[in-house]
Amino acid sequence: MAIQFDQQHSVFHLQARDTSYVIHVTKQGYPAHLYWGRRIRGTQLDRLLELKERASFSPSTDLDQLALSLDTLPQEYPGYGNSDFRMPAYQVMLPNGSTITDLRYESHEILNGKPSLAGLPSTYTESDDEAQTLELTLKDALTGLTVILSYSVFEQFDAITRSVRVANNGTDTLQLLRAFSLSLDFAHDRFEMLQLSGAWTRERHVHKRKLEPGLQSVESRRGSSSHMQNPFVALLSEGATEDHGDVYGVNLVYSGNFTAGVEVDQFHSARLFIGINPFDFNWRLEPGEQFQTPEAVMVHSSEGLGGMSRSFHDLYRSRLIRGNFRDQTRPILVNNWEATYFNFNADKIEAIARTGQELGIELFVLDDGWFGKRDNDTTSLGDWFVDRNKLPNGLGDLVSRVKRLDMQFGLWFEPEMISPESELYRTHPDWCLHVEGRRRTQARHQLILDLSRKDVQEYIVKVVSDILSSAPITYVKWDMNRNMTEIGSALLPPERQRETAHRYMLGLYDVLERITSAFPHILFESCSGGGGRFDAGMLYYMPQTWTSDNTDAVSRLKIQYGTSIVYPVSAMGSHVSAVPNHQVGRITSLETRGHVALSGNFGYELDLTRFTAEEKETVKAQVALYKEVRHLVQFGDFYRLLSPFEGNETAWMFVSKDKSEAFVVYASVLQEPNPKLNRFRLKGLDPKRNYSLDGQDAHYGGDELMYAGLAAPQFHGDYASKVYRFRAAE
Repeated sequence: MAIQFDQQHSVFHLQARDTSYVIHVTKQGYPAHLYWGRRIRGTQLDRLLELKERASFSPSTDLDQLALSLDTLPQEYPGYGNSDFRMPAYQVMLPNGSTITDLRYESHEILNGKPSLAGLPSTYTESDDEAQTLELTLKDALTGLTVILSYSVFEQFDAITRSVRVANNGTDTLQLLRAFSLSLDFAHDRFEMLQLSGAWTRERHVHKRKLEPGLQSVESRRGSSSHMQNPFVALLSEGATEDHGDVYGVNLVYSGNFTAGVEVDQFHSARLFIGINPFDFNWRLEPGEQFQTPEAVMVHSSEGLGGMSRSFHDLYRSRLIRGNFRDQTRPILVNNWEATYFNFNADKIEAIARTGQELGIELFVLDDGWFGKRDNDTTSLGDWFVDRNKLPNGLGDLVSRVKRLDMQFGLWFEPEMISPESELYRTHPDWCLHVEGRRRTQARHQLILDLSRKDVQEYIVKVVSDILSSAPITYVKWDMNRNMTEIGSALLPPERQRETAHRYMLGLYDVLERITSAFPHILFESCSGGGGRFDAGMLYYMPQTWTSDNTDAVSRLKIQYGTSIVYPVSAMGSHVSAVPNHQVGRITSLETRGHVALSGNFGYELDLTRFTAEEKETVKAQVALYKEVRHLVQFGDFYRLLSPFEGNETAWMFVSKDKSEAFVVYASVLQEPNPKLNRFRLKGLDPKRNYSLDGQDAHYGGDELMYAGLAAPQFHGDYASKVYRFRAAE
């Protein structure tokens, strides 16, 4: 049983494979957090709760138990104003204008399996014996406010998910001002906080900082999870490394505005939280209505960051990502964007596809510029009909020409956007997010369609479905190239305007559910100027994401390394592009560009027809190698060996689940004169097996490779790399 209830001591003990999570309901009815960490057996776990009377500035809520103060009690879902002065998990405004509530335990239920969340993406089970769910019902007796805390335990993944359902079971309208998905209190603050931060073309860089008294947090107010921050934080215990020590990670399954962080209080306890950003958020709850928060995924690892990452990877690959492509290897593609930008015709596209087929590439993707009058980025978003000037015989003809080459065909869309210079905008100027009388701020010459509206949702579903039904398309790149400003809806009343951003996400998720369900044979890849919406919410609908618009191999070392902290490699699009690189101007070898791009869903983003004969042979070899190792790259266990954030070298590796194969990538950025000899250690192999290395006759012991390591290669020239393929010796 994943969830045990000790009725005598009012203790809930949640147990995943190697993890325990313990909740105690105090005699006053407050759910107290007792433990999250390595799995324990547990006998009378309520004794883990220590209470001590503090100064009068931490007031007691029970005169018979002066040591009990909500200001010091480690809580599961705290409120504000009722003697807890720390960061609240929820806040509700009552008809009298006050925000004072008092949630107490009312009941609980333990369910087999895991219920889905209404209108929201979430992890799932395929059978009820994979997980158990605890639902704790809390109630404010005065108002009828009811809050259901949901905890689902995946026994085999070391993962626990949390979400919250807020119900108005009273007679008055309530205003929900804040509703986090997760809040829990640690007894101490001896942690480092790790976050993934950056910018467009510099996404998800790893940043660590020691916890200090006060608030440390990350957030997005941009209408999406954003390039700048990712909805994830991890707490690393003292001395924790990539391979050792306790690490606690939380990730929000949501693609909109979020906040996540830690507050350290006066007694050096640490309150961890994650959820929808309460900034500019208000949700009106009429009597009988409910609000569902997004899901937060919690992973504890006693094997450092690497162990945490592999737990997230395994869970997300098999119980977040869905559909036909969840367990399928992904095709090698060529995308024409950096090859042609908007300047192409059918003959040019066919020429690139023909060369791709000769090199072993499997899929051609037509990017921006095929619709409306889209000769640049100032026009036509929303006009999803074929530009007959570029494709005079239509999209179907071009798809047929590519298919005759034995290549699959993919297509780029940006369905959430609208150009002021478009037929759609001239017909429906009120369909964009806007506030009447205010400027409509443009970014990339475009506005955002108001997906909180049903008519807009229906339009997107229809026009995208019509295109996808018109030809044998097998891949879609779904882009989104700006963040929200003037967040308002023409259809919502004044009292609901601050619901717009979240209603947009609910509308987007509904659109994605309908389209991806209607076209299960199509591989969907999400994109937002690259990695601006690389989050678990999007992975529920689309099994991979364009990792970054920055295709420079050296930049990608940090971007892909940081992304791997949470998200599986099978979710990362990674392509070889032209040099000098279009984003940073760097010149790297085709070999190095290939080695870095092999560490993801592999492809090319350049004009293949311009390759020399020698370059074509290199590409053929890269494509052939990827076809041999992509099952490892996309579905093997991922180990980070050397961090680009800590030195000049980067290395990582992929190991099959049975430890019979491994693929290693090593990259060096800048060379030094007369360098020292160095070795780097592999991970994840079987120490009792011998492994052969492709290209050599010698055998290596798994123990030798992991404990003594390999001699680091020495290169002549910057931006160099090498790959290794190991197979267990017979």
